[in-house]
Order: sequence, then C-alpha cells, then structure tokens
Amino acid sequence: MADEITDSSQTVAAGQLRAFIERIERLEEEKQSLADDIKDVYAEMKGTGFDTKAVRTIVRLRKKDQSERQEEEAILDLYKAALGMA
Repeated sequence: MADEITDSSQTVAAGQLRAFIERIERLEEEKQSLADDIKDVYAEMKGTGFDTKAVRTIVRLRKKDQSERQEEEAILDLYKAALGMA
C-alpha cells in the first residue's frame, strides 16, 4: 500500500514537472518568435536609413524613469569630464 502511494505521488510529481517544462518550452518558442520580430523591425529601420544603435539606446532609455535617466546622464557627464571628454 505504501509503495502504491509513493508511486502515485511520483506519477503526479512527474506529470506536474512535465507540464511546467512544456509551458516553459512554449514560452521560449514565443520569446524567440518575438525576438525575431524585433530583429526584423530593426532591419527595416536600418533599411530606411535610421541608426539602429541610436534607436536601441533610445529604447533602453525609455524603459527607465526620468530620475533614473537623469542620474545615469549625470554620472556619465561626470566620468566624461574626469577623462577630459566633455
């Protein structure tokens, strides 16, 4: 009887594990599909003459709030000044 309970719980755990892994695999496929779509948009932008490096920087900056951007810019300005680049 104890062996049956252990076997049942292992079967349930294995089923849950398989379900989690399959969900992760589906999400990874979706993530790759989205990454490919983003890559295509950048390629389209480049084809129309936009500087994609600058655009990537803008996208990264827009993810941050205003105060975080200002702090980053202030530190960057300080470092540039220290190196005689300002």
